[in-house]
Amino acid sequence: MNKKTVIITGAGQGIGRATAEFLLNHNYAVSLWENQPDALAEVQTELGPAHPDAQFLHCDVSDEKAVKKAISDTVKHFGRIDALVNNAVVMHHKSIDELSVDEWNEAIGVNLSGPFLCAKYAVPHLRKQHGTIISLCSTRAFQSEPDTFGYSASKGGIFALTHSLAVSLGPDVRANCISPGWIDVSGLKTGHPDAEKLSPADHSQHPAGRVGRPDDIARMILFLLDEANDFITGQNFIIDGGMTRKMIYV
Repeated sequence: MNKKTVIITGAGQGIGRATAEFLLNHNYAVSLWENQPDALAEVQTELGPAHPDAQFLHCDVSDEKAVKKAISDTVKHFGRIDALVNNAVVMHHKSIDELSVDEWNEAIGVNLSGPFLCAKYAVPHLRKQHGTIISLCSTRAFQSEPDTFGYSASKGGIFALTHSLAVSLGPDVRANCISPGWIDVSGLKTGHPDAEKLSPADHSQHPAGRVGRPDDIARMILFLLDEANDFITGQNFIIDGGMTRKMIYV
């Protein structure tokens, strides 16, 4: 296999799915990892026939044994790993009175321990290719909406994990993260629901003039995968249409 191989976790829907298809169309081989069986089956049915360089694996990234097996299966199939995109995520929108410890632990397990485990077991293969790790952080690592405790805390951890990986693994492996703002993935969910109808106010509140699209993130990932950009490591890239730079008064 001469094509560079990228692992994308949580690739069954949303940003992960869009990025997988985008990279397959840009001459990358992609191993799509997904924990939800319905989402995995759907993306395999829809992308598999047209993309022989796609692999589809069931994996719970919070489970160490599952991660080790998925890494092994990826290497067996492609013979190499050039990049890891940590995208799998869960989110519980609940008040602190209602949020259970199990739900908190699930968010930390998938959103933060998962990227650590995936990096841990991918790194020996990434070193061989002078590869890269790209993790999906969030603007919620730096500002919050109410009642997003586990999600926000885990994304703050991704920001710190990223610079720790960059300093610890360089120069053999680069590590960066991307913090999306509002990205409309409503049409990329399992079962293909109708895309959310966005209002003019939804778009106009962004300095860029519109709500984000999944391909906005996929293009940034493609940029960071490029070996020509090997001076970029340990960084966080905010892609939010300018919203985190906007002062809002009520």
